[in-house]
Amino acid sequence: MKSLLRLIPFIWPYRRRLALSVVFALIVAFLWAANLSAIFPVVKTLFDGQTPGDYVASETEKAETSSAELAVRSAEIQEELRPHQVAELDVVSPAHIDLLNERATIEAERGDLSRRLWVLSRVDAYIIPWVPEDAFNAFALIVVLLLVATLVKGLFVFLQEVLVSSTVELTTVDIRDECFRHTLTLDYQTLMNEGTAKLTSRITYDTNMMASSLSFLGGKVVREPFKALACIAFAFYVKWQLTLLALLFVPLIGWALYKIGNKLRRASNRLMDSMSRIYKSLDETLSALKIVIAFNGARGHQEHFRRENRSYYRKMLHAVQLRALSHPVTELMGLFAVFLTLLPGSYLVLRGTTSIWGVTLTSSIMTVADLVLLYFLLIGVLDPLRKLSHVYSQLQQTVAATDRIFSFIDRKSLVLEAEQPKTLARLSKSISFDKVTFTYAGGDHDAVQRAAALKNISVNVQAGEVIAVVGANGSGKSTLVSLLPRFFDPGAGTVQIDGVNIRDVRLQDLRGQISIVTQETMLFDGTIEENIRYGKPEASSNEIQAVARQAAVTPIIEEFPEGLQTQVGENGQALSGGQRQRIALARAMLRDPAILILDEATSAVDAESETLIHEALKQYVDGRTVFLITHSVSPSLLGLVVRIFVMDDGELVATGSHAELLESCLAYQRLYQTQTLRRTG
Repeated sequence: MKSLLRLIPFIWPYRRRLALSVVFALIVAFLWAANLSAIFPVVKTLFDGQTPGDYVASETEKAETSSAELAVRSAEIQEELRPHQVAELDVVSPAHIDLLNERATIEAERGDLSRRLWVLSRVDAYIIPWVPEDAFNAFALIVVLLLVATLVKGLFVFLQEVLVSSTVELTTVDIRDECFRHTLTLDYQTLMNEGTAKLTSRITYDTNMMASSLSFLGGKVVREPFKALACIAFAFYVKWQLTLLALLFVPLIGWALYKIGNKLRRASNRLMDSMSRIYKSLDETLSALKIVIAFNGARGHQEHFRRENRSYYRKMLHAVQLRALSHPVTELMGLFAVFLTLLPGSYLVLRGTTSIWGVTLTSSIMTVADLVLLYFLLIGVLDPLRKLSHVYSQLQQTVAATDRIFSFIDRKSLVLEAEQPKTLARLSKSISFDKVTFTYAGGDHDAVQRAAALKNISVNVQAGEVIAVVGANGSGKSTLVSLLPRFFDPGAGTVQIDGVNIRDVRLQDLRGQISIVTQETMLFDGTIEENIRYGKPEASSNEIQAVARQAAVTPIIEEFPEGLQTQVGENGQALSGGQRQRIALARAMLRDPAILILDEATSAVDAESETLIHEALKQYVDGRTVFLITHSVSPSLLGLVVRIFVMDDGELVATGSHAELLESCLAYQRLYQTQTLRRTG
């Protein structure tokens, strides 16, 4: 339930809408009870032949007569309890106690009659003059007023639903924005462990479930309790003693709903987990569609999706069963409460008495009209309770969804901003890795302790050097360079730029000096110009054209009639791999970085594109520090790099030039010879 309280800051900006919806709910509740109370004058008019004016007059006469009789009896008791008589007694006798009790009862009844006479006088003064004297005309007026009141009530229900729904949707939009904002503040490792499917489920499915539940709740969670309270208040005014009997079942109803609700919340959590797995199945299949088609894997993926889909169905069915159970349980207990009131009420009417077994249940003899009115008011309480049973079920789903959403929002990044950041000037001296050790954090379901990806690495890179970081897959080469933009932070050791620990500077300042071209080139659905401009949003057209020429993108532009305005499609699918890579290189160049990282940037392109990229880099790297991560050492690469770092099993086993490493490093020799055989073979 604490997660619901955390919704308050998101709802607060829309508090005026919510307050107005509460006012409308109060109006609806009053009209609901008033409409039900109309049964009393209807019964009096149809069965007793009394118009409202006749009824008020007769009730006023009865009340005045009863009040006068009680006043006489009170005076008699006062006379019997004269002070000098009581003072002479050492011990108060039982007779005196009975008289005192009788006088207290009389005074209470006189108070009730006084209040009743006040109400009757106001009705007689302000309402009765508008009521026709003819019985049929009076009945017709009551029916018309009932229809008008129902119409007005419906209008306010509509307005309240609209206000609540708009508040809920605006709140959900803000929460969804916050989820996405928080996603972008988390570190790369945490996001990868979370997984695209689970993140998508959190931001879409969980928030949608929360929104649908809140919309359902918002309209009823205020209106229905007010309707029930209004009916209870009217019923208390009619016969408060009998109404109390009905309320005995309220704690029992609450206990039953609490038990069902706890089970429903757990079922809702399992349901949302199941939907996350469906998202994961879709993501895995669609992102590897070529492999699925090429290997005839459609049947296996279809079977996996079918299992997850059926699992979701079973969990959904369990949740539906729990929700459905709350309705009959509440209705049955509510009917018990009504019968618990009607049975003694019927006894009082049929026997013409005010007490049962010596217990006074009403101050005056009840009529059939009183009993019918009380019945309708209690039924009026039962209807909101029935709807509230669904509300409680929805509430548990809302709690489950908000728990998941806020547990994600509360997740802390493993890469934290510096509390007192230092100034970081543009790289001018060196980058140093000092005794760096790093181990990947395990995911939620990772029970195996992972081995260290980097082991006590120390190395310096001079500003302006072009470094090739080579090694087999899984050797740690990408992990080492990923420490520079702080995709991860080392578990031990430091990374420094010009002697400043990069943990002590603002992430924005650090990453502002770095550009990256990744192996899996990611282009956004837009034009070529928009994708290049991503590196520097404020860049001019001349800057974009200049960097396009520098990165050998101009030949690509010339192939399309739209030029720079050519749409690249989702993930750049309208372009070849080499074309995408050159556009990504232009995007990185436009930023004018001090540090350029190419992570296997040419591994998925042809030899011609690789040569073009390396030629473009030769003209660009002057005055910049460049890291080229690769498992393949080509001639064009060797013409570009100054030094080579050789990684093996998380360790930096050697550094030096190509010639030096061929003489001294066995790991490099094996790597180079294998690649030479592949190229010549």
